[in-house]
Amino acid sequence: MKIVKRDDIVDYETYRESRDRTRKQVLSIKDQRRVHLGENLTFLFENHATIQYQVQEMMLAEKIVKEKDIQHEIKTYNQLLGEPGDLGCTLFIEFHDPAERDAHLRKWLDLPRHLYLVLENGNKAYGKFDPTQIGEDRLSSVQYITFPVDSVPPIKIGCDFELYNIESELSEVQKKALASDLKDL
Repeated sequence: MKIVKRDDIVDYETYRESRDRTRKQVLSIKDQRRVHLGENLTFLFENHATIQYQVQEMMLAEKIVKEKDIQHEIKTYNQLLGEPGDLGCTLFIEFHDPAERDAHLRKWLDLPRHLYLVLENGNKAYGKFDPTQIGEDRLSSVQYITFPVDSVPPIKIGCDFELYNIESELSEVQKKALASDLKDL
């Protein structure tokens, strides 16, 4: 996947001028890459456009102008994409009731080892989590995952955790979007 480079980023005032148009485009891109697995897990697969958007939004929100700070944002967000041939995503663990969410985040500490993509070739690619998002007694409700798919597009997403065992076929739109991301080097 093509990472965001410094040349892809403009100053926050220039970005502000095209923000509404850019936001609309990126929301459409995100819609194609948002995958629900059951009622409680939502995966948002990232690509060049979504990462570029996140960097620009951070620069605007934080009024970032120093070159070293811009480079830091680019590096930080590019890490969400993983290595070449990987698919990276943000996972949202969602429960409407805060007490229920807290209880599940404590019970689901082992969840990260059980999320996978089924690839076109039939292989499973298990996700790699950011270890800083997993505490000793509870998960964070937002997780950053990379799936080492070796540039093979996924067709399903699943979880083989005993407390949340589910698998789901990706839609044709999702399959096409993720396959396109893997070709975008």
